[in-house]
Amino acid sequence: MSASTDASATTGRRQVDPRLLAVAGSLCIALSPILIALSGTSPGTATFFRCLLGLPVLVPMALLERRRLRPVDGLGGVPRGRPWLIVVGGLLLGFDMTLWTGAIHAVGAGVSTVLVNVQVVILPLLAFLVLRERVRPSFLLAVPVMLGGVALAGGLADGGGGAAHPVLGTVLALLAACAYAGYLLFLRIGSAPGQKSGPVALATAAAAVSSFVLGSFWEGVDLTPGWEALGWLALLALIGQCMGWVLIAGGMARLPSSTGASILLLQPVGAVLLGMLVLGQFPTTWQLAGCVVVIGAVAFAARTRAEPAPEEAVTS
Repeated sequence: MSASTDASATTGRRQVDPRLLAVAGSLCIALSPILIALSGTSPGTATFFRCLLGLPVLVPMALLERRRLRPVDGLGGVPRGRPWLIVVGGLLLGFDMTLWTGAIHAVGAGVSTVLVNVQVVILPLLAFLVLRERVRPSFLLAVPVMLGGVALAGGLADGGGGAAHPVLGTVLALLAACAYAGYLLFLRIGSAPGQKSGPVALATAAAAVSSFVLGSFWEGVDLTPGWEALGWLALLALIGQCMGWVLIAGGMARLPSSTGASILLLQPVGAVLLGMLVLGQFPTTWQLAGCVVVIGAVAFAARTRAEPAPEEAVTS
């Protein structure tokens, strides 16, 4: 047995149930759209500062994690994974969060979070293409139902009610969902066993770059947003970026795509409720019906996912 395997075995005795990690992370992320809306900043500004303010917390956590994973006898190296895949995933994360922030402004915190979680369907499809995880035919049955729910949630039946730009918000949220699914996939295959904080810190640094570039061309990036906005963004960085993504990374790395995707459905449910309670954003009856359809369809799709392919196909 190698030294790195010994280290993994040592750290594995104290591992928390990955489902609990994913649940806690999802609840943290559910607060993100509320904090973004309260900050009142542009998409690029919110995402850039979310990443920038999160790095002073994430980098020390990553260094401590690296020290913990180092073999006790000094033999072998710290598990490295595939950092370049994490960087690619981080760039996608920057696009995801920037587009999602635009969707929050356009269609509301709750509805935008429901729509962006269409990634629950996209992620297993990507896992099929990249990791060769098999997809049962019943999984595909949920896709047209989900698309119908997306149309309702986006305001097709009633014009979106009080949403500022329901169609634009829907498009932005769906594009964000594609980027989100790509991030989760790259984070999964790029992280070494036992890593949580390190990959998230690296991905957050890459996300800061991509969000600044995208935000500069779209509504601009305000480097002096004001103290009140900075306060909300700092809270967003701590809860939504540091705590949320580290917990999700730790849980998703040890869960099948279907199980992890199902747990992530706590995000849109929490965001809709918090949006109504905190922001007074009440979706129309048709939008709420669409949210229910989307959540139900993606839950069914995730539940009917097949087991992962053999390990050699996953790690090749």
